[in-house]
Amino acid sequence: MRGETKAIISGIGQSDIGRRLFRSGHELTVDACLDAIADAGLTPADIDGIATYPGAMGTPGGFSPSGVPDVQEALRLRLNWYNGAAENPGQLGSVVTACAAVAAGYARHVLCFRTVTEGSAQGTKGRSIVTAGGGGGGGHRADGFMQWLLPYGAPSAANWIAMYAQRHFYEYGTTREQLGQIALNCRANAARNPKAVYRGPLTMDDYLGARMISSPLCLYDCDVPCDGSTAVIVSAADTTPDLRKSPIHVLAVGSALHGRNSWDQFDDLTTMALRDAATMMWCRTDLKPSDVDAVEVYDGFSFIALAWLEALQFCAKGEGGPFLEGGKRIALDGELPLNTNGGQLSAGRLHGYAFLHEACTQLWGEGGDRQITRQPEVAVAAAGGGNLAGCLLLGRS
Repeated sequence: MRGETKAIISGIGQSDIGRRLFRSGHELTVDACLDAIADAGLTPADIDGIATYPGAMGTPGGFSPSGVPDVQEALRLRLNWYNGAAENPGQLGSVVTACAAVAAGYARHVLCFRTVTEGSAQGTKGRSIVTAGGGGGGGHRADGFMQWLLPYGAPSAANWIAMYAQRHFYEYGTTREQLGQIALNCRANAARNPKAVYRGPLTMDDYLGARMISSPLCLYDCDVPCDGSTAVIVSAADTTPDLRKSPIHVLAVGSALHGRNSWDQFDDLTTMALRDAATMMWCRTDLKPSDVDAVEVYDGFSFIALAWLEALQFCAKGEGGPFLEGGKRIALDGELPLNTNGGQLSAGRLHGYAFLHEACTQLWGEGGDRQITRQPEVAVAAAGGGNLAGCLLLGRS
C-alpha cells in the first residue's frame, strides 16, 4: 500500500482574505486553524501534529509571519510531531510530509497551515520588487544564487519565470493570446468567489494592453499579494468514524526533483521541477489524467499554470498554448475546470495552500456559485514553480 493512501483530508479552513487587511498574521492564522479544526469535527485537543511552509520568516515582509511555535502556543497543543521548513517540495510539500507522518503513525491529526500578510507589508504603496534573497538596493550584498542573477538585472521571480515562458514561446510557438486565457479564466472564476481580491471583468484587450513586467509576462500574468491564512487537517484514514463529514482521500503525491535544483540552470528551460513531481504522482496511481474533474494548480505567474498542465499530461509537451486557445477547455463549465477560485492571479497569492483548499471545496460540493456543475470525483492540487514543486491527487469518498 502506498503510504499516502493512509492519509485523508478531514477539514479545511480559511481566514478573511484581502489585499491589505492590516491585521496580525498570528490572528489570521488562528482564525484559519480553528476553522479547519471545527470543519473536521475535532477540537484542539485532538491535534497532535503541525506542518507548515516555510516556518516563521521576518524577510521578506509578510512572507510568513507565523510558524509552528506560534500556533502551538496559541492553541495550547500537545504535539507528537511537527515540521516547518523552507526546503520542502513546494508549498504543499508540508502537506506531503504530514501525510508521511500520519502514515508512519507519528501523529493522528496534523494541522497544516500557511499564512501571508504580504499585502499589508507593502503599506499603501504599490507592489515592490522582492527577491528570493530578501533584499536589494543600497548596502545589500548578494550571496547564494542571487549573486549570479543580480548582475544581469534579474532580481525577481518575474524575471526568472519570464525566461521559461520566453523559451516556451520560442520552441513551440506559444502566443500571448493563448497564455492570456489563464488570466481571463481566473478573473471569470474570481467573480464568483466572494473572498477574491479582484472580481471585476477582464478582457483580452485589457490583458494585451497592460504594462509589460518581464517579457512576455504582463501585469495580469503576475499574482496578487494579499493577506490571509489557509489551513487543512491531515488525518489518519482510520479516524474517519470520528469526523464530521466524509473525508477526502489522498490517492497519490508527487515530490520528486530529478533535474538541477536551480532557477536558471534547469536541464529544460521550457519546464520546471513540476515536471518531475507530476511524473512521480502519476506513477503512484492507476488513475489517469482523463479521470481528473478539477485542476487547481499554482499560478504565481500564468506560465507556471501552463507548465503544470503539460507536466500533469492534460496536454502533450509544447501543446499548452493550443490547449488553452479560446479558453473553453479550462472554463468552469469546460472539460477541465482550472483554478475555480480565481487562482493567485485574481483571488490572491496564498502560496499554494489555497489550491488544496479549493480542490477539497469542489470535491465536497461546497463551492457555491463557483461549484463545478458535474460533481467532481477526482481533483489535483499542485503548487510551486521554478526549482520546487509538489502535488496531490485527491478523491471524494
